[in-house]
Amino acid sequence: MGNIIALGLVSFFSDISAEMVYPIIPLYLTSVFSVTPAIVGIIEGIAESVASLLKVFSGYITDKYKNKKQIAFAGYAAGLLYKIALIFAGSWGGILGARVIDRIGKGIRTSPRDVMVSESADKNHMGKAFGIHKALDMAGSAIGIFVAYYILKNYSSAFNYKYFFLLSIIPAVLGLMMFFFIKEKSEKRIVKEREPFWNDIKKLDNQLKLYLLVAFLFTLGNSSNTFLLLRAKSVGFDDTTVIFLYFIYNITASILSVPLGKLSDKVGRKSILVSGYIIFSVVYFIFGFAYNKIIMVFAFVLYGLYTAMTSGVERAFIAEISPKEIKGTMLGLHATIVGIALLPASAIAGFLWNLFGAKIPFILGACMSLGAALILKAFMKDKVKA
Repeated sequence: MGNIIALGLVSFFSDISAEMVYPIIPLYLTSVFSVTPAIVGIIEGIAESVASLLKVFSGYITDKYKNKKQIAFAGYAAGLLYKIALIFAGSWGGILGARVIDRIGKGIRTSPRDVMVSESADKNHMGKAFGIHKALDMAGSAIGIFVAYYILKNYSSAFNYKYFFLLSIIPAVLGLMMFFFIKEKSEKRIVKEREPFWNDIKKLDNQLKLYLLVAFLFTLGNSSNTFLLLRAKSVGFDDTTVIFLYFIYNITASILSVPLGKLSDKVGRKSILVSGYIIFSVVYFIFGFAYNKIIMVFAFVLYGLYTAMTSGVERAFIAEISPKEIKGTMLGLHATIVGIALLPASAIAGFLWNLFGAKIPFILGACMSLGAALILKAFMKDKVKA
């Protein structure tokens, strides 16, 4: 449990830093560089796809060598470099470069970190372990967002983006310091010639193959959270309140991640994941048709519930169903498949917004999520039940 807490604290401090900055970026791009939603979509799509495409390679290296802790540290260190790059960025192209640096770090660190979480957990409490990590992760996000909200609300007349980016470096450094408390599980591995990657894929459990396919289809209708912030702004919220809405989303996910992770240990992953996808569909329909602020606040709360129901639970499902020797690769492959779909998803959402208005990309996402939920309901089998 100590290792899970330590890994959670790494994410906690790193996400304070990251989320101080993340909700500011679309505002920075639109107010300082006057970019359109389409450009925002391209920036976020490229950045997130870079992260996801790297995760399978990071996972492969994690499986092959006993260096999970070092790889994860390098990934989190890239988050520190990201803040420095933001300070020196002078155009939206510079922001894109900084975002790519950050997402490279995300791509490097995610698989080894998740493997360390799974190795530190009892096999009958995998959902709880990932729930604890996700709760600390989202709590850090919530605090970072609240810091951004507080500073913008109270010091807006004297607000300086670059000074704010400089301030975000402090929690990033604290996150790296938490690595001193992480003990990597020692194990003797027999180094042998690995079979070709696609041979490993052929041997996978059919349920895992199904979930990877569903994740791809779901993500095609998904898009960057940036669009949720822009949509809230279009309803009439000012910049500071938009950031507070993002805080509501994160704190909701943080509070609910552990109980929902524990629930998935008892009732199985299927019902939680299917319900989460249905809730996502409802959320996106609300974002598409929302016409007042009260409904928009409710949508952000529901979005937090969706994240708590799916983020940790799907990682627990993949970790427990994957062969031990390629667990990191499979966790990385899931993220890579999501990344392949994310670039066109965010770009398409941006262009649909430009051409037809805000409603259409959210309706598309809602329909894709509902379809994914129906596929899981019809074909997925539960592997874990208490």
